[in-house]
Amino acid sequence: MYVVLDRIFRAPIEEVWSYFSRSPRLAQWIGEYTGTPSTGAVRFRMNQEGENAEWENVAILLCDAPHRLHVDVGRSLCALVMYVHLTEASGNTTVTFGQRMQSLSEEEANMGVGWDFYLDRLVAAHDDKTPPDWLEHYKTLCRELDHDLRAERLSAQQRR
Repeated sequence: MYVVLDRIFRAPIEEVWSYFSRSPRLAQWIGEYTGTPSTGAVRFRMNQEGENAEWENVAILLCDAPHRLHVDVGRSLCALVMYVHLTEASGNTTVTFGQRMQSLSEEEANMGVGWDFYLDRLVAAHDDKTPPDWLEHYKTLCRELDHDLRAERLSAQQRR
């Protein structure tokens, strides 16, 4: 089971890919890395997780630039398995991000909200706009999700 999110950019695929493959551009929206990506191993630290965010080991499982990147972030059993796929058509590039989930726990369900926030930061970085504020983003998205869940429950009750 995966959390999967998409974003569409009015830009060539190589330009969007650079926000995943170049540390200065990556730092504009999510974090920074050190190391040599061509070896398949780097260290990564998120920049919106507070001053004490730890450096994590990253295993690059697949890199097919500028189309696909699959990584494990963290340590063995707790590693986050993620992928990014980019496709280009008619001058637009679609980014599809996915993270494998171990279960449907509340903590893991909230990860989708976090990744939505980071992808909105990616859009803001690309478009040279002010990035979203985490708390406002979280409140807005939770309200929208709550509204959708209530509507879904009501619809299910009416079908009975």
